[in-house]
Amino acid sequence: MSKVIKALIPVRSGSVRVKNKNIRPFADSNLLEIKIKQMLSIKNLDGIIVNSNDDEMLDIAKSLGVETVKRQEYYASNEVSPNDLYVNIAENFNADIMVFANVTNPLLNNQTIIDCIELYKTLDNQDSVNTVNFVKEFLWLDGKAINYNPDKKPRSQDLPDIVSINHAVNVIEKNLMIERRDIFDYKPHLKIIDKIESIDIDDELDFEFAEFMYKKLRSK
Repeated sequence: MSKVIKALIPVRSGSVRVKNKNIRPFADSNLLEIKIKQMLSIKNLDGIIVNSNDDEMLDIAKSLGVETVKRQEYYASNEVSPNDLYVNIAENFNADIMVFANVTNPLLNNQTIIDCIELYKTLDNQDSVNTVNFVKEFLWLDGKAINYNPDKKPRSQDLPDIVSINHAVNVIEKNLMIERRDIFDYKPHLKIIDKIESIDIDDELDFEFAEFMYKKLRSK
């Protein structure tokens, strides 16, 4: 029997750095609605679940015809650890495979999501697919350069291929997510995406820039 693959869109109230970022106006819509509509267009999904503590966000999801899970307030607080949150989300997920998709990556292409799902289908059970992007910056820690020799400074494009997890898409089996307490497994497959797709809204400047780019790309 084939395994059921559903998208999981996690959202909560109480954003500190960008107030109500999930549902505040964004390009004549909002981030939650944009992400739900995007996932609805992905044909190799068996369903979409929005997991939230917020009734308004759950109502938006219901109005668009997707499943909802009401999250307990503790698991939407700033006190809960990411590991505990991942376990709780997975335990309340009614499918075999989760396509974990954050609303804060509104510039992600549909084809990237499809590619991640299709790549996952070719892997073993102890694998996940996780989007990342290159970090070509001169990095220092505790007063020391960590990715280059300052005495022989390279061009930025010649820096080591260090990648950053951007959480745009993560595909993992539900039971493995509970076991690992994470959305990364034992042998993660890293899907490189470009700088634009990887934009993640963490603060007000990110929000304004992402909205500007979203409108620009869709006006072409």
